[in-house]
Amino acid sequence: MAVFDANVLVGLIVDLAWSDRARDSVAAESVRTAPSLLAVEVGNAIWRNVRSGALSADQAGRALTHAIAIVALEPVEDLAAQALRIAIERDHPVYDCCYVALAMRDSVPLVTADRRLAALAEQAGVTVEMLATG
Repeated sequence: MAVFDANVLVGLIVDLAWSDRARDSVAAESVRTAPSLLAVEVGNAIWRNVRSGALSADQAGRALTHAIAIVALEPVEDLAAQALRIAIERDHPVYDCCYVALAMRDSVPLVTADRRLAALAEQAGVTVEMLATG
C-alpha cells in the first residue's frame, strides 16, 4: 500500500523522463491511495496538455477516467485539519500536505516525483519513493 501523488499519475499519461518508473511503481502496489483532490490536480495537468496540443480532448477524458480508477480516493475533508497543521509547521501548501497527512495516517510510503514534497514528507517521518532523478 502506498499514497500516490498526482504527478505520478500524470507521468502515466504524458511521457516524462521518469514515466517508466511511475508505471513500475503503480504496478508494484496492489493498494494505491490518494486524497480526493488528486482528481482535480490530474485534471488540471491534463487540461494543460490539451492546451499545448499534446493531448486531444477525447484522450483527455479517457486519461482522467483511467487515472482516477488507479487509486482509491480518500476524502480530503478527513485530511484537511492535519494537512493544515503540517502546512503551518513546514510552510508548505496545504494541498501537498494532504498527501503527507494521508501517508502519515495510514503509515505507508508516499510515491512522488516532486522533490519539495518528498523533502517535506521525509521531514515528517514518511518513507518516500522518489521517481524523478537528478
